[in-house]
Amino acid sequence: MAILRVNEIRDMSPEERMDELEKMRDELIRERALSSAGGAPDNPGRIGEIRRTIARIKTIQNEKKEI
Repeated sequence: MAILRVNEIRDMSPEERMDELEKMRDELIRERALSSAGGAPDNPGRIGEIRRTIARIKTIQNEKKEI
């Protein structure tokens, strides 16, 4: 799954953002399960990237609520 940039997230509809947020959360759970089971992740920095993308989505959602 691709890491989303701010412009890409802003161009999404609210429903698309919610869907993407759920996908990212599911992927984060899978990555954390893999690392906690002792497996070597393909990309060690992926967990951090996913967390930052989730934070970006949530930040933009909160910005849209205030307007």
